[in-house]
Amino acid sequence: MAFHEDPGVREEAPKASGPRFFFRIIAQEAAALLKLNLLFLLFCLPAVTIPPALLALFQVVRRMPAERTVRCWSQFWDAFRHRWRTAWGAFLLTVLPLTAAGYGAWFYLHFARDNPVSYLPFAFCAVVFLTALLASSYLWGLLSEGRELTKETLLLSLQLGLGRPLRAALAAAGWYLPLAAAVLWLPLSGAYLLLIGFSIPCLLALFLIRTVLERFGGSPADQ
Repeated sequence: MAFHEDPGVREEAPKASGPRFFFRIIAQEAAALLKLNLLFLLFCLPAVTIPPALLALFQVVRRMPAERTVRCWSQFWDAFRHRWRTAWGAFLLTVLPLTAAGYGAWFYLHFARDNPVSYLPFAFCAVVFLTALLASSYLWGLLSEGRELTKETLLLSLQLGLGRPLRAALAAAGWYLPLAAAVLWLPLSGAYLLLIGFSIPCLLALFLIRTVLERFGGSPADQ
């Protein structure tokens, strides 16, 4: 007895994931990644525009693992122009705790050899540093989804950082480690930074937390 497939029923293909999906994104969006990297560097030239340029980069690159249409110039410029206050707020909330806690941890660890009591403030600073680092991964990811910098967004990024620390740590490593390595290898890494040194780490960081953002991100930035 022959069984005929119902033409009205279609099995959905399994959703792409993993390294193969990541490299497929790079292959499909190579030109866009190059353009975005150049746009980011161009808009960072005045220095004071680094935060809005960074958020614009994250917001456009986030569309790639979400498989949404990418229009480099219009979407980058729109995010840069309309979300600079949000970007500066997120930048300060990220940089200030990381800098203060990082310096505090280094400072107290330096004196801990002679005074073991210094391990207490060192531990406190280390905890603050790690918490801020993990939460910042989700904070920029949530903002790239179109969320505003509200108390709810901050609390959610903190909850996700503490509740899903592995993905946040991997995302932070994917963003910071390539940049740190490139800076250490200057001027040999100049071409890398110019072409893909910011867009690829941004894509890697957002790719690693994409499933969490899909679940908790809220309103996507379909602009």
